[in-house]
Amino acid sequence: MPLIKVETNVSLDEPVKTAQHFSSVVADMLGKPESYVLTIVEHDKTMLFGGEDSPAAFVTLDSIGLPEDRTEEFSAALAVVIQQALGVASERAYISFGSIERHLFGWSGKTFK
Repeated sequence: MPLIKVETNVSLDEPVKTAQHFSSVVADMLGKPESYVLTIVEHDKTMLFGGEDSPAAFVTLDSIGLPEDRTEEFSAALAVVIQQALGVASERAYISFGSIERHLFGWSGKTFK
């Protein structure tokens, strides 16, 4: 149940294609079927990074059992995608990682056990 949420002040011409790209990358990175990945892309947001409104992004990647020893690797891979898909330099993006316990995440009227 990976969830990737991308928030950016960049205006995207094709946000669905951008979401599809992030979805595919996350599925590959985590070795999960893409059918389980939820991707949210919010673009053209009011956002300042370091007091400036040049292209910036905040990306959240949450997953049940996220391998915390691989977050540096994931950060490097996502920085490349953020640059390619959004035109946001790595020093203008924050990435937040979260490992969610199975019983604390609901789907289809139940929790993951």
